[in-house]
Amino acid sequence: MAPSKHIMLTSHPAGRRTKPRAIRWGAATPKERGPIIATVSNPADRNAIGTHAGSYAIYRALAVASGSLDPDRKPDYTNTEPAAVIGPHPQWHDPACIVSLDPYGHMVGSVFAEDIAAGIDVRPSIAITKAQMNLPEIGQAMAAGRLAPDGEVLLPSGDIRVTKAAIDPVWYLPGIARRFAITETVLRRGLFEQTGGMFPELVTRPDLKVFLPPVGSITVYIMGDPAALSDPSRTLACRVHDECNGSDVFGSDICTCRPYLIHGIEVCVETAQKGGVGLIVYNRKEGRALGEVTKFLVYNARKRQPGGDSAAAYFERTECVAGVQDARFQEIMPDALHWLGVKRIHRLVSMSNMKYDAMTSQGIEIGERVSIPDDLVPADAKVEMEAKKAAGYFTAGPVPGADSLAAIKGRGLAD
Repeated sequence: MAPSKHIMLTSHPAGRRTKPRAIRWGAATPKERGPIIATVSNPADRNAIGTHAGSYAIYRALAVASGSLDPDRKPDYTNTEPAAVIGPHPQWHDPACIVSLDPYGHMVGSVFAEDIAAGIDVRPSIAITKAQMNLPEIGQAMAAGRLAPDGEVLLPSGDIRVTKAAIDPVWYLPGIARRFAITETVLRRGLFEQTGGMFPELVTRPDLKVFLPPVGSITVYIMGDPAALSDPSRTLACRVHDECNGSDVFGSDICTCRPYLIHGIEVCVETAQKGGVGLIVYNRKEGRALGEVTKFLVYNARKRQPGGDSAAAYFERTECVAGVQDARFQEIMPDALHWLGVKRIHRLVSMSNMKYDAMTSQGIEIGERVSIPDDLVPADAKVEMEAKKAAGYFTAGPVPGADSLAAIKGRGLAD
């Protein structure tokens, strides 16, 4: 096979470097802000480090290398426009509010139409569609009388009508650095060194301020009217959930992840049925952002220690394997909420102090904090709950809104 004409063995476009298209993060209009251009077919146009859908870039590379995909093919986005209107919201125009995603990512086809017509390879980083989801636990909640179908949000079949959005990360490096109270230089060097030098532009191209990292995306599920998310007078129930594949998908009972996620969905459905809106924000941060391999190694270490698994050794075993108790940082988590225009969450289905502190520090008001009912905590997950309680991961005991659904169903501990 002849070498591809796109192969470049340097981190910069061939020939004289051109000045990248300026990006004014947080500008009042998309035209002033400018498009994010992470093209690999026209390197001279690039004004971002990395590539769109970065976590899948290797699969695309394999498809190109094997001849299955033409690297010069331009996507046809006919009829792919968002299925619901999101924004613009005031938070989009504050460079400190959103630093980890492109708020115009779902509007690329319209707000940057002129650039696309001129041959600039601008691509969406957000997609919005409508769907129905069905979970066996929702059917059980209906059978138990906790939920009843209304024909709009919850159908008699147990299907839940949702608006959902997929969000790929787009990091504005100066903003990310400020969010973590470090310098941009320290951030760039850390990202460069800890990825084995995968992105040399991080340290050699300070003129490129945007990075599309190869990390997991975010999925948003909205129950009810999406327009209600930005209306503080409409009750908003929300769960922000970090991925746990073993529990969320395969039902492992060693943790409370799926039970808390299902409980959050149930609260969201109930709230939407009463004229409010429900929101699930699902972040792919598997195993406290340590990964599934590390998580399973920790499981083995916990179960094989003398005397069996215990709350006292819960975080110790994680730190022995991973070097840190928790690699999740919730500082950039509120960005998805800002993108949706959220100002107040009336019912936060979480007792995590990390999540609560991140949201409130970003100006999002929190009303009630809804815990998981005790009877939904699997027996094998008791160790996790007690360990988190002892470590101060969450607030236990009375919280605002004592007359709420959570109090009626039974007060639990945390996620």
